[in-house]
Formats: sequence, C-alpha cells, structure tokens
Amino acid sequence: MTGDGVVVNGVRHRLDPAAMSRRLSQWLRDDVGERTVKVGCEEGACGACTVLLDDEPVPSCLVHCGLVDGGRVDTAPAFTATGPGSALAQQLVAAGGLQCGFCTPGIAATMTALLRGGSVTPEQVRAALVGHACRCTGYAAIVSAVLAARDDVATGRDDS
Repeated sequence: MTGDGVVVNGVRHRLDPAAMSRRLSQWLRDDVGERTVKVGCEEGACGACTVLLDDEPVPSCLVHCGLVDGGRVDTAPAFTATGPGSALAQQLVAAGGLQCGFCTPGIAATMTALLRGGSVTPEQVRAALVGHACRCTGYAAIVSAVLAARDDVATGRDDS
C-alpha cells in the first residue's frame, strides 16, 4: 500500500494520522458516511461489516485504517451497481434472501467476490457463508439467490 489515502467506492479519501489506528468499519461509517457497513460483533465473527478490500472480502472491524492506506475499498453501493453484484442483489430480492437487511451488505461482499471468481458450486456458497450470521432468513434462500446470480452472469444477464 502506498499511503495515498483510501479509494472508497471510487472516491479517494485521505486518512489523517488519528485514523490510522481506528477500525476500518468505524472510519467508513463515521468519517466517510458509508452506512451500509454494519457493525455487529466487532470480533470478525458475524460478517456484517465485510467489505471488498482490493477485491477480497474482509471483515472491516478487524482491519486498522493504517493497513489499508493506499488500497481500495468497495462497499455494497459500489459492487452491487453492475456485474455479478447487481445480479446477486436482484436475485436476493427475487429469492426472498433478505429480511431485516443487517447482514446483507456483508454477505453480498463475500458472494460478489465468489461470483467474480468464475464457476460457483452450492458447496462453495455454503462454505463462504460460514463467516456470516443471518438470523432472519436462514441460508437456503441466500444459497438459491447466489446460484441464480451465477446463472445470470454465465448467460450475460448480469448488467455488466
């Protein structure tokens, strides 16, 4: 990382020295105003705060800002706008894979990264969901939505 600040959803933000030791999740919510980053356990166990850091899903509550200086962070508004993330968002709605929505941005980050990787199996989806707690829907509808999004991407129906 080069120390040029952090690009969040395509916009560069400078990190002041005081922010370097703060949790990325706090900084994104409080300083950047990115409210789709949810904070649940602050221990990396629930997955609600997961974002894409240089295209990899990470629980932002476990990462200090100093470690991402010079990097790129994408949150739900960015990665669900087009491509696999857009297909996923549409299929989550269609499959009833969301209810309260608290866990949705984090799950969407992890599943978008998985979909970008190519062919996705039901087993891979279930394994990737291990780091996410969803108390409202269970996981069957989420798995169905991810697999439907995979099919949309494969057939070019993903808005990319």
